[in-house]
Amino acid sequence: MKKVKKLSFNGFLKKFPEVAPPLTLGEKTHMEFSKHNPPLSDIEINEYIRAFETEEPDEFTEYVACFRIPDLKNFQALVYWRAGLMDYRYLLATYDKKGDLISKRVIAGLYSDGESLTQSVATIGNDWVIAIGTGQSDAVTGRFEIDKNTIYELELMPDGTIENG
Repeated sequence: MKKVKKLSFNGFLKKFPEVAPPLTLGEKTHMEFSKHNPPLSDIEINEYIRAFETEEPDEFTEYVACFRIPDLKNFQALVYWRAGLMDYRYLLATYDKKGDLISKRVIAGLYSDGESLTQSVATIGNDWVIAIGTGQSDAVTGRFEIDKNTIYELELMPDGTIENG
């Protein structure tokens, strides 16, 4: 039996203003979005975000609607910020026209496992290629670990999937 959605997908989309690339997501970018975008309701979060998550959010988890990528014909692509305890992530999620998830990936954020602190920034280009730079530092000393830096790309495909570039 298919789950009936309680909230219209178009209403959810209105919380995400269209923002044209290029743009960069860094450590504090979410604060700008939270100042200007209306907050997501619990119903919106449950219907279109938590319904597709594999990790159970903790009691401190919050979500911020960031933006929607414009000019996409067959799907919608949204970026939101998810903040938990020492786990702050920007996620790119793509949905079909009915609001069903196509693909989702973490594209930037900050995470600590207690031993190291991993931070990444993402730049979304005009060609829908997402360049991601990631670095790590020791969680106790703060010493940057240059040998653990990585740079990679993701690409937003015409069918809404997000693939390694």
